[in-house]
Amino acid sequence: MPDLNCTYRPPLVKCNGFDSRAFRWAQTMRLAVEEINQSTELLHNYTLGYKIFDSCSYPLTGQRAALAMLNGLSEDNSPTCSSASPLLAVIGESGTPQSIVLSRILQPFRIPMISYFSSCTCLSERRNYPNFFRVIPNDDYQVKAIAQLLVHFNWTWVGLVRGDREYGRYAMEGLLRELEGTKVCVAYQEIIPLLYNRRRVLEIMQVMRSSSAKVVVVFLDEGEMTPFLRDYMTQNITGIQWVASEAWVTASVFSGSEYYPYMGGTVGFGIRKGHISRLSEYLQTVNPWMYPSSLLVKELWESLYGCSASQSFSPHLPLCSGQESLLKQHSAYMNTSSPRVAYNVYKAVYAIAHSLHNLLLCQPGNGPFQNNSCAQSNNIHPWQLQYYLQEVTFNIAGEKVNFDQKGDSIPYYDVINWQRGTGGNTEFVNVGLFDGTKPAGKELVIHVDRIIWAGHQSEVPVSVCSASCLPGSRMAVRHGEPVCCFDCVPCDSGKISNQTNSIECTFCPEDFWSNKDRTACIPKMVEFLAYDSLGTALTVISVVGACLTTAVFAVFFYHRSTAIVRVNNSELSFLILLALTLCFLCSLLFIGEPTSWSCMLRHTTFSITFSLCISCILGKTLVVLAAFTATRPGDNIMKWLGPKQQRLIIFSCTLVQVVICAAWLLDAPPFPSRNTQYERSKIILECSVGSSLAFWCVLGYIGLQTCLCFVLAFLARKLPGNFNEAKFITFTMLIFCAVWLAFIPAYISSPGKYADAVESFAILASSFGLLFCLFAPKCYIILLKPEKNTKQYLMGKENK
Repeated sequence: MPDLNCTYRPPLVKCNGFDSRAFRWAQTMRLAVEEINQSTELLHNYTLGYKIFDSCSYPLTGQRAALAMLNGLSEDNSPTCSSASPLLAVIGESGTPQSIVLSRILQPFRIPMISYFSSCTCLSERRNYPNFFRVIPNDDYQVKAIAQLLVHFNWTWVGLVRGDREYGRYAMEGLLRELEGTKVCVAYQEIIPLLYNRRRVLEIMQVMRSSSAKVVVVFLDEGEMTPFLRDYMTQNITGIQWVASEAWVTASVFSGSEYYPYMGGTVGFGIRKGHISRLSEYLQTVNPWMYPSSLLVKELWESLYGCSASQSFSPHLPLCSGQESLLKQHSAYMNTSSPRVAYNVYKAVYAIAHSLHNLLLCQPGNGPFQNNSCAQSNNIHPWQLQYYLQEVTFNIAGEKVNFDQKGDSIPYYDVINWQRGTGGNTEFVNVGLFDGTKPAGKELVIHVDRIIWAGHQSEVPVSVCSASCLPGSRMAVRHGEPVCCFDCVPCDSGKISNQTNSIECTFCPEDFWSNKDRTACIPKMVEFLAYDSLGTALTVISVVGACLTTAVFAVFFYHRSTAIVRVNNSELSFLILLALTLCFLCSLLFIGEPTSWSCMLRHTTFSITFSLCISCILGKTLVVLAAFTATRPGDNIMKWLGPKQQRLIIFSCTLVQVVICAAWLLDAPPFPSRNTQYERSKIILECSVGSSLAFWCVLGYIGLQTCLCFVLAFLARKLPGNFNEAKFITFTMLIFCAVWLAFIPAYISSPGKYADAVESFAILASSFGLLFCLFAPKCYIILLKPEKNTKQYLMGKENK
């Protein structure tokens, strides 16, 4: 490229090198023109002419060629407007920048042009390019296909590389637009400079090497890709999965074996493959001796064989022998097995031919122009041909060809995969298709089992910023980073996620809870004081206590005539033992699944039996205190504490508790409830007290009885006698109070079934305290010290 620093008049642009692939496209156009001229069905009695100009793949050179073409002059002459041009249509260009320049030059003359390789979306803007048509799909479809490909393989972390031209810029913008709303994020965007800068390119390659994105989408044309790949291979970078645009995915120049270790496994979208039956045979007829005046043919021979067809053309090269023949290794020129761009050239020529054919078939009076006129066959204007080009529809080799209102053709791509050939070279294998005419979401069809990936692997490569969050966790986006970069946070208890990469964890229904892995909701564990290890232990203790109480009852009944039984009021003793037996057994009501009846019985039975027991002890304490305080002769205090009075005291004290319980049951009785608040992972079946006031009144009344009994027994603790029962009653009440004072905080703080266990244990502990403290000393005398079981000894009046 010339130095455009505006300090001096730049020299003419000189083309360097020779593109055999582009020359094959030019020969394809010549073949199509010859076929049409020989046809008896298409443009019969009319002959198509053509002229080929070299744009050198550079906009300024293309501009010079366009002006020369319009003036009917050679490229070497001064491009000044001197006469009108007989030009009706142009086939070209291959590159988007050249097509933009060419279209704008042709626009004032309303000359239509058909591009075979310019896919930039920008060229679909009809207001800016009203005369532009193309037989290659618009890049809008290509970026849509690439976006679907990335989503299909779950490549959510990708790099983007493009050229600094309209093609790369519009394609990149379109792809980013397509990726909005998907899970694909862009790790980096890099631009290859328009004037190739190796230092800048090496910086880009360092970004690619260090990035965790292993998939790179590239929008470059063949000319831009060639130096880039040359430097890429010198850096020995491997492990990248390339996604190629149609501009270079089928370029024969990259089919050499040296490219495969670095580019093997490349996947991209290629132009639809066609079939041109005579193309291979036609290309082999081209040589400098068949076309001695063609400079391009001489350049072809020089490029392929490194020799000069004539001594005057390239004097520095050896003269060709004339025996050179085109071989398969000249793939850039001779690759006709699957023509793609060449097939587009072929279709473009036929599109012009069919449009001309339709124009010439116009019947006067039925034409599309002013006053229903037709075009004159000897004076066809380019704008008239453009009208028919816009409306043309024809089939070629079974494929329908037409143009929409933007001049675009039917969107169709082959999915291409670079695989190793038998000779180590790269083969472009068709592994799927993209049909833009299909319904949304069904355009892309890929045969994954046919694909060989980068590194000659059969497994789909992974390219993610963060590994997928497994079920049981959720994604937490990192602050300041793309949404594809996240941490996996386990779901909280009671929440689940049963899908990969869940954004949120969902709550389980009320009666369900999350499993250990937080992947499913399972029924909550139902908990109550069952007959398991704890329930069985309490049951055994309860039964043992009831049996011991019964045994003591039997001992007392058998020795009911002895002094110790009679002196200590046998009737009250038997009543206390009966109440204690009920106390031991009522703890069984706290074991098992709560029901309406068990909830009402457990608290009322416990309170009434304990109230009865304490009332009996209170009565006994009063009798002891009265008996030893009646010191004056004639004191008749005992007549107020006779058997009837004692029964009345016990009945009255117990009746108060019965009334409280009755009011409790009538107003707000205890009921079974499902507690899900204390421990959310369980359903605790418990008995709700119904009325908290009634519950604490019941306990408070028992506490009041206990305190009163304790005070009276404490006052009588020093009365004379060898067996002062007031001492034992005092100690009994101390134990009873200690047990129930400890019960209150333990009950309140105990979770679930343990609250019932604490209450049951308190009942058993206080019952055992009453049994042992009150009756163990008496049983000791009855069974082990019968000699002390006399009234004299008990009253402390035995002989010294």
